[in-house]
Amino acid sequence: MGNPIVFGLLAVIAIGSAVGMLTSRNAVYSALFLVLNFATIGVFYIVLNAPFIAMVQITVYAGAIMVLFLFVIMLLGAEQLRGVNSEHWFHLGLSILLAGLLIVAFFIVLVMEGSTTSAAPMIDTSPTALGLRLFEGYNLPFLVTGVLLLSATIGVVIFGFSRKRGENV
Repeated sequence: MGNPIVFGLLAVIAIGSAVGMLTSRNAVYSALFLVLNFATIGVFYIVLNAPFIAMVQITVYAGAIMVLFLFVIMLLGAEQLRGVNSEHWFHLGLSILLAGLLIVAFFIVLVMEGSTTSAAPMIDTSPTALGLRLFEGYNLPFLVTGVLLLSATIGVVIFGFSRKRGENV
């Protein structure tokens, strides 16, 4: 599977970049922290001997999707994030509760994983097998995701255009 020291170092970088993304007050910095996180996840895939998925992760997510995110942030002029309103204090409590439940679920899965004695089957990670799996079993979700991204981009352009038009009048 790989060297545990490399895994630990990558885990620290991934968690640090995720925390940096969540705590940054500037949306552009948050997007750049997310790029670092996506690149680190791509290196995780390389360590797990899945080079094709790693390159797809880096080129699609860290490349194309983040360029789209940065374009939308710049188009809307939403670089600076606003603070949390005092009337929405329950969001903090709810997020802490859900994060705790997620951590408990991870530990339960790790304990259950450690108790099994069967070896994990080898998965074919070749581009041919991945393409066949994507377009045979997941064709509809793949198309729906494309339509959702397209409609979100059109919506942002429309909202940005009407906002700029209102300022000129």
